[in-house]
Amino acid sequence: MDSKTFADLGLSPKVQAAVMAAGYVNPTPIQAAAIPVALTGRDVLGIAQTGTGKTASFVLPMITRLETGRARARMPRSLILAPTRELAAQVAQSFEKYGTNHKLSVALLIGGVSMDDQVKKLDRGVDVLIATPGRLLDHFGRGRVMLMGVEILVIDEADRMLDMGFIPDIEKICKLLPPRRQTLFFSATMPPEITRLVDQFLKDPTRIEVAKPATTAKTITQRFVYCQNGEDWAKREMLRELIRDGNVKNAIIFCNRKRDVAVLYKSLSKHGFNAGELHGDMDQTSRTETLDKFRNGEIMLLAASDVAARGLDIPDVSHVFNFDLPWAADDYVHRIGRTGRAGREGHSASLVSPDDLKFVADIEKVTGETAIWLGDPPSEEDIAGAGKRRRGRGGRGAPQAKSGRPHGSRDARKPEPRKVNGAPQQREQHGGEQEAKAERPQAASPAPQQAKRERPRANEQQPPRDKPQRTAQRPRAADSWTDEPKAPQRRAPAPERSPAAEPVRKPQPAPRHDERVGFAENIPAFMRKPSRPAKVPGRG
Repeated sequence: MDSKTFADLGLSPKVQAAVMAAGYVNPTPIQAAAIPVALTGRDVLGIAQTGTGKTASFVLPMITRLETGRARARMPRSLILAPTRELAAQVAQSFEKYGTNHKLSVALLIGGVSMDDQVKKLDRGVDVLIATPGRLLDHFGRGRVMLMGVEILVIDEADRMLDMGFIPDIEKICKLLPPRRQTLFFSATMPPEITRLVDQFLKDPTRIEVAKPATTAKTITQRFVYCQNGEDWAKREMLRELIRDGNVKNAIIFCNRKRDVAVLYKSLSKHGFNAGELHGDMDQTSRTETLDKFRNGEIMLLAASDVAARGLDIPDVSHVFNFDLPWAADDYVHRIGRTGRAGREGHSASLVSPDDLKFVADIEKVTGETAIWLGDPPSEEDIAGAGKRRRGRGGRGAPQAKSGRPHGSRDARKPEPRKVNGAPQQREQHGGEQEAKAERPQAASPAPQQAKRERPRANEQQPPRDKPQRTAQRPRAADSWTDEPKAPQRRAPAPERSPAAEPVRKPQPAPRHDERVGFAENIPAFMRKPSRPAKVPGRG
């Protein structure tokens, strides 16, 4: 199988010419096994580790099959689903490279790009539609794309789809497609959820497995570095030493969190390294520009989150550093798979804090290889206590006191003074007499503002006889929603006095001896106007 050439796989002459122009002669094992089956129209289940050429194993047969036929408006002939924008853009670049001798129209539906431009391409009709699940469903919900004309469906990096929560979207999309279609399904691992998806949507697929799932390439030299001080600043210092001493041509440095990527990028730039950053909070234009600069050699170090861990084909990456060990052991395989691609030599180094030792054991189980340490390995006590210490991002491995200060600091050793009436009480300095004097003002009536501040604490210390006096000073708003009986008692006599009080209140204006006031209150305004001119002239 390894001795085959692309001319032996059944590809069309135009596709073979494009492959030769790109500089490829011999296919990889996954390409040699999957391309002949895909050309027959059968479903394919491809399982291979990252960096083995899975993209070309479905791009080349798709171009050959799409040579005949014509695209219709808003009805793509083929559909490729990818988990990330970068991977989708990379697949589009593969069609540009291998489809130079064809006039296939390709549309890329990803987030962060104007939807109007995407709609214009869909209206003209596309042969190949490459999309992320979310953006495709968005266009479908707006009626801008119809999927009943899809002849070939490709699901790339299916296990990554599972990790990102796209499986419900994949199921929804597959139900919108015609039942008579060809499905090419590629994944590096086969967890139970992926197996269920395969059984549901693939019909008698040809299973092609060229490597054990979740295995690393033999061309990658893997090393682990134990950092006794697990704080981030110490790990950044260790990383700089590894970069200076490791003959690094270029490298991708992975962090678990997006905010850590930004901090690491600023630290590397501050220390004079040619670095860039790549994470999910960046807009699509910045992400594409950063990747292009890294591919072209304008950027030496790329600090990235797991958004760059899967499927990115950057051929010549000399090193991969794990600033943080991934939480899932499978992600370790995909991360270091960015180096050592296509038979090239690669190196990986992972920084391990005391709390990350438990992840090393998981990685050893998945890869089947024992970790090799640079420098001093962790002791048996460190391994036994892995994961038992409390950990915070600001200070790893430093247990936090209840006050928020690390144990052992000066502030943590000093007991906090007890407050009396809002002022701190110094027991050690003033002694018992001063302590008694400090508590005396509490029995006296405090200032109004001070009483309001200390009321919640003073309720427990005040004797019961002071409660009636304090309840009278409480705000009335507290009585409005509680069931205290005082508010109803104050208003209870009001209905009894109202009958007798009404006759007394009505003749009250009479003692004022002001007839105009009573007149104005009882007679409308239009009846008062004639009386005014009678008083103004003095004829008599």
